[in-house]
Amino acid sequence: MDRNLIFPRSLRYLMAVAEHHSFTRAADALYVSQPTLSQQIKQLEDLLEVQLLDRSGRTVQLTSAGEVYLHYARRALCELDEGKRAIHELHDLSRGSLRLGMTPISDYMATPLLDQFNSRYPGITVSTLEMPQGDIESALAENRVDIGIAFSSAASSTVFSDEIDTHIMFIETLNLTVGKSHHLAAQTKPLNGEVLEQQPLGLLHSDYALRRHIDQYCSEQGITPRIVMEATSLSVIIEMVRRGRLATILPETIAHSQHGLHSIPLQPGLPRHTITLICRKGAHKSPACLAFGELAGEWSAARCQLDGGQPFKPFSPSGAGADDSPESIDGDGHEPAAKGMPDA
Repeated sequence: MDRNLIFPRSLRYLMAVAEHHSFTRAADALYVSQPTLSQQIKQLEDLLEVQLLDRSGRTVQLTSAGEVYLHYARRALCELDEGKRAIHELHDLSRGSLRLGMTPISDYMATPLLDQFNSRYPGITVSTLEMPQGDIESALAENRVDIGIAFSSAASSTVFSDEIDTHIMFIETLNLTVGKSHHLAAQTKPLNGEVLEQQPLGLLHSDYALRRHIDQYCSEQGITPRIVMEATSLSVIIEMVRRGRLATILPETIAHSQHGLHSIPLQPGLPRHTITLICRKGAHKSPACLAFGELAGEWSAARCQLDGGQPFKPFSPSGAGADDSPESIDGDGHEPAAKGMPDA
């Protein structure tokens, strides 16, 4: 043990002697023996190489050095007490922080969850970082985010590393999306690839996983998409589609939640996508992180109740938890009935 360490107990002993002007009365007030108190203060003086107390008179007084040091000792103890209160506030969730990594798609999909979290825990600061899908796992590994919200093809061969825990919340359908003034806005029956090929499309840039999955679908179906606009902002794409000339491909939930958009199924359909919480396996989970996982479980349960599915299990403080692998979903984006995941 470092002999230069100064423990809060020594500072409290010094403060008590300064208050009572007596070792005996200070020891009684602190319920310790006088030799113990005297020894602690003597060790503090030896460590500082200065006399803090004048013991020569009928009462014990602070020396000039003692008065200066006591001023800082009080401040230090106040800071320690404040730190203790802050820890308690973290655990009762009256304060804290949470860093989330999301794609442009999961950003939109998770907005209701973020709103519920902020309503329940207004003292917790949430920072959202939007990034391509592939960067979220790196951000988790480098401790730049606490939780990632991924949007992945259920039929994709892409698998997260062994260092990542995955928790599927629900499965989402992708459809062609148009504005209310688009010539297909009244269409309700599924569209084939020939019709899709004729539509001017606005899509996310190829850096994003959703775009690559759309490109793969078009390639497999022999479709040459007419892409007239690429963007890194989903808001820009949605606004352009809302104006009526362009179409895009979006999760059904986003199309239904945005004013002025109409969703049209495709035949054959695109592989469905999973909305998945991901976190670093074995990483410490802060109280805010655990609270977000618990609320996400409730959110998933509410959605699954409508769809007849089974919600995911929130992760544990140590990082261990149920791992819902996308590999358990078949090539059409369906999960086996035994798993009971939602079919959104």
